[in-house]
Amino acid sequence: MAVLEGRHADLLTEAVALDAEGFRAMFDGRRDDARAALRAAAGRYRESWEAAPPRSYGRLVGMLKSAVLAGEGAAAAAYARGALGDGCDSPTSCYALAVAALAQGDDAAAAAAAAGMREGGEAFARTADAITHLASRDAPRYALALAEVVAGFEARDAHLTGVPVADTAMMLEVLAEERGMAARPASPLMPGGAAGR
Repeated sequence: MAVLEGRHADLLTEAVALDAEGFRAMFDGRRDDARAALRAAAGRYRESWEAAPPRSYGRLVGMLKSAVLAGEGAAAAAYARGALGDGCDSPTSCYALAVAALAQGDDAAAAAAAAGMREGGEAFARTADAITHLASRDAPRYALALAEVVAGFEARDAHLTGVPVADTAMMLEVLAEERGMAARPASPLMPGGAAGR
């Protein structure tokens, strides 16, 4: 079936709005609402990926973040790895592969993919450091790297959702929790990270 022109963009807009809804619910302590919105966001990211021009890897990253935060990382990881094949050829595709591999417990593949993220700029390099230390199960170095990821978000006015959150750090913390390595950084951009949240 032919995809209407621009449908992938409409789906992406829906995904971002659902992410924002999920993040607000998460910060308000409404976990079920947060998971439902993030699960729906992951679905829209996936639909947008399927409707988008080739190499729209950011949609896979968005799908993975939302799915991990919704507690459905394993299924999203299997889909992403199937879509990516055996490797990655850009910082964004390597980011998607690294997260998918982490979600599947394939730490060697996660570390290898993280190396390919470093050409994507400072934010990608900070995330690559955190993924590398998470994959090697080096909790102290992971905690330091995660603090740098959070600091990178704090340096910005707001994330693209319009809701100022450190979503990359939130996703990594879910994967770290599964390994008993959560760093729990104190930040107003993380749930529970500031008084009154």
